[in-house]
Amino acid sequence: MSTIGHDLLVRERGDVRLEIDPVAGGRLASLVVDGFEMLARTGGDPVAWGCFPSVPYPGRIRDGKFDFAGKRVELPRNLFPHAGHGTVLNRAWTVVDDRTLSIDLGPAWPFSGRVTQTIDLEADALHLGLTLEADEPMPGAVGWHPWFPRRLGGGGTGPAILRFDAARMFIRDADGIPTGETRAPTQRPWDDCFTGLRSPPSLTWPGALRVELTSSCDFWVVYDEPPDTICLEPQSSPPDFVHLDPVVVEPGQPLMAWMTWRWSADPGATER
Repeated sequence: MSTIGHDLLVRERGDVRLEIDPVAGGRLASLVVDGFEMLARTGGDPVAWGCFPSVPYPGRIRDGKFDFAGKRVELPRNLFPHAGHGTVLNRAWTVVDDRTLSIDLGPAWPFSGRVTQTIDLEADALHLGLTLEADEPMPGAVGWHPWFPRRLGGGGTGPAILRFDAARMFIRDADGIPTGETRAPTQRPWDDCFTGLRSPPSLTWPGALRVELTSSCDFWVVYDEPPDTICLEPQSSPPDFVHLDPVVVEPGQPLMAWMTWRWSADPGATER
């Protein structure tokens, strides 16, 4: 069943209810599975709740500026002194149909283009897609920024168990920005970008739910420093890609990515 009302796109499949907020950056505002809210919904900061697309740059851009094709680009430094998470997370998207939203890249991005997001819900899975189209050559990357609660149901379950296994982790400098060099992963907690996943990341809330994430993206940011939330963010390029390894999106050659969440009931689990 799909309905649109109160500026929300609502989809239901059995015991699963998904709310999409086009006005608040085309984000997933709520995902309730078997009565458990799987997305963190606290805080008024648009960077800090739900699951939103990060386009045309996921993560941070150092000092909010870079050069491209002889042009100096200066972006809003919303994560001062850096720019962060793209230009579409706090702008209203257009609802094309009950599974598709789109938006242009906005006045903060000095290149003409648009992004389309597709959202498909099943009883045990969520499938998301992003397509970034350029009207002129431009640097571009896409990703998602989901916030998961450490405890489901207002603390009614055990804390989430994160399973994440990657070969390499980007080294960050004193500003917290990747330098381009990598190393073996350190011990948690993390606010870091990884590559070379050995298995799909997952979160398990013992006795309640388990969710596994897969994506076409080669880079993942894990942010598990906050006491109440965990972020697992697939990205087509690492943070500050415009300085590290600029990917150029050409007219007629869109950049595309997908992400799938698949969940199941968890009869019980232990930390390991």
